[in-house]
Amino acid sequence: MILANDWEDYEILECGNGMKKERWGDVVLVRPDPQVIWPRTSSSWGKYDGLYKRSTKGGGTWDFRRSLPESWIIRYKDRRFKIRPTNFKHTGLFPEQAVNWDWFGTKIAESKRPVKVLNLFGYTGGATVAAAAAGAEVCHVDAAKGMVAWCRENAALSNLGQAPIRYIVDDCVKFVEREIRRGSTYQGIIMDPPSYGRGSKGEVWQFERDLYGLLQKCAKIFDKSGLFFLVNAYTTGVSPTVVGNLLRESMSSFPGKVTSGEVGLPISNTLNTLPCGLYARWES
Repeated sequence: MILANDWEDYEILECGNGMKKERWGDVVLVRPDPQVIWPRTSSSWGKYDGLYKRSTKGGGTWDFRRSLPESWIIRYKDRRFKIRPTNFKHTGLFPEQAVNWDWFGTKIAESKRPVKVLNLFGYTGGATVAAAAAGAEVCHVDAAKGMVAWCRENAALSNLGQAPIRYIVDDCVKFVEREIRRGSTYQGIIMDPPSYGRGSKGEVWQFERDLYGLLQKCAKIFDKSGLFFLVNAYTTGVSPTVVGNLLRESMSSFPGKVTSGEVGLPISNTLNTLPCGLYARWES
């Protein structure tokens, strides 16, 4: 497991009974997490600002103990991100991905040459901001208009408002197919495909069925001098080794190595870590 352990504005304070207590800047939130199957000795979460309660009908609601701003800013190194509790329990950022941001950011910066990066299923742009901050030209693609707008905000917060970032609202598979026809190439590709999703025109995505086909398409727009290919996933029941195998098969014509495993976060004042999904990395 690789750990994102360089945060100052974020930490997991404690976990147990299917929930995690986190500090986001000076705001403390308690949220469900399916990986937290170990018990807690106390039924009380002590002091917190908001707790997410699941509904038996699906979804859930936040119970806030004090009035919070609609959104606030947290920092990771020289980057800034907008945090906002949403109706589906997320906050707009996956802090564990910082360990991947550092990995490909170093590769971009140390390459000392122009690097074009494609970020598919880009969400609110944590990876996009990290790649742009390292000096890359980035194409950010997501089917949700609101998420692309949020990415633009995060870039501006990190003083990257004028950076060479293209913001694309589109179905990721359809976009890659058009890039193949256009003859576009990228030196870095990042993707964070969902378990299930719909494109901007209702296209259905299923991780187990569709991932390999997308990886093969992406290999067609990967430059011969490419640096890295990163796949993140949160689909339960899928092994990192399986995703690594799919990436290795898709990149078989490119000399390089593939590694895979889990990403995680340390839990403060314990020896425990919280697993937060998986990764597969190809690097030249």
